[in-house]
Amino acid sequence: MSEVSKPESEKQLFGHPRGLFYLFFAELWERFSFYGMRALLTLYMVDVIFAALMERDYATAAVYSSYGSLVYASTVIGGRISDSILGMRRSIFLGGILMSLGHFVLAIENHVTFFIALSLIIAGNGFFKPNISTFVGSLYKDGDPKKDSGFTIFYMGINIGGWVAPLLCGFLAAKYGWHYGFGLAGIGMLTGLIVFWSGIKKGVFGDKGLPPENGNIEKKVLGLKQGILVPVLAFASVPIIAYLLSAYKALGAEGTFFGDQNIVNVIFKLIGISILLYLGYIMFKATVEERKKLFVAVLITFFMTIFWGFHELSGSVITLFAARNVDLEGIMSASQTNSLNSMWIIILAIPISLMWQWLSKKKLNPRTPYKFGMGLLFAGISFYALAISGASANENGFVPFTYLLLMYFLLSVGELFMSPVGLSKITDLSPKRIVAFMMGVWFLSSAFAFQVVGFIGKQLAIESTDADISGFSTLNIYTDGFMLIAQYALGAGVLVIIASPLIKRLMGNVH
Repeated sequence: MSEVSKPESEKQLFGHPRGLFYLFFAELWERFSFYGMRALLTLYMVDVIFAALMERDYATAAVYSSYGSLVYASTVIGGRISDSILGMRRSIFLGGILMSLGHFVLAIENHVTFFIALSLIIAGNGFFKPNISTFVGSLYKDGDPKKDSGFTIFYMGINIGGWVAPLLCGFLAAKYGWHYGFGLAGIGMLTGLIVFWSGIKKGVFGDKGLPPENGNIEKKVLGLKQGILVPVLAFASVPIIAYLLSAYKALGAEGTFFGDQNIVNVIFKLIGISILLYLGYIMFKATVEERKKLFVAVLITFFMTIFWGFHELSGSVITLFAARNVDLEGIMSASQTNSLNSMWIIILAIPISLMWQWLSKKKLNPRTPYKFGMGLLFAGISFYALAISGASANENGFVPFTYLLLMYFLLSVGELFMSPVGLSKITDLSPKRIVAFMMGVWFLSSAFAFQVVGFIGKQLAIESTDADISGFSTLNIYTDGFMLIAQYALGAGVLVIIASPLIKRLMGNVH
């Protein structure tokens, strides 16, 4: 059959299904909106939402942590609802609409609407994020060798969005005002939805992404079809999420049972304990061989949580450090520094991938535990670069931009050593009957990482109502904190490498 006479869903572009490129651009614009907003969020909270508070850094760290944790935890719920009721197409549309509304509401400079906006983005991300990635995989037949390169193209879209968005949104926010930056993020999300809709209208997805055949979407609950009930409940969840975000203050005083924990901290501690208890039960029931591999899967998830906990400081503490202690004159604004990670990923992804291929041919490609250990070492060295930057500070307490650039380079190398291999290893190491559960735990690791981000952010909070606080009054607090992070990351990396021979044996035939 000629390419012209084939159905749209079977036509190819550069050897890949045409639908891939619609998903590529839809995800690029969605990530544009997400990372554009994220680049502004911490500075907006410090300079506007909590500007009058002495403990504005503390409040910002608490809300940013809760937001990040709930954003990633929502994907587990949204993915489950998509699988059982809505299907990928409807879930992506629902998520996109919620997120678009969130970004546009965020453009309204108001304390109440601020928390509603974040809640809309959290609810929307839960439906959008897990489904568009799964959609890419559904375009390929099982065993198709082009599938991996298809995902590589797709993830390049994520990083292009993550690179360009902070530059443009940061520029608009600095030159014209915060609402212009947030508004551009909303336009990005709408553009992504339009691209996705045009792909459906042109039939490039064929019959992929439709609701499951179990008929749940038409079944009634509380007098409503589930296809209608889910969006109603999604919007109804917004005020509940807004309350959780706004309840950022500690539940107890220092030395009490709750200490400085807020409601979201307590919720995630309970979730963590529940997961560990259930994993303990599964391990008790598992065979010896399954137990070994499952133990490694848990370890890998734990290592990844540590790494993301340090990595995600880029949107909070490191952005504040850039604003208060990095000489950015004539280079970029503090919010725009959030583009550096994605820039390095775009530059380094292919060379590092080629390096692994070359090492494989030489039979020198390191096993997964060694890659994770090296990734943590790179993270440690990256924070060490920031820790020693204080020695090069000028007379105003500002350090050269090259230290920040080097830090993001090293951290991005560490990310490429760990993140691409982690997910596939979870599926390889988990018993088939609990693969879906372990995938959920893997995605929740990012949610728990934001609990680490919140803890560190609170420790490095600067207590002041001075909007222009910077220089030597903040430099040592940040550099001392970065040195501690470097020591923890380096220590974790060394421990992982020392333990790698044992972990390798437990993994059996999984590379």
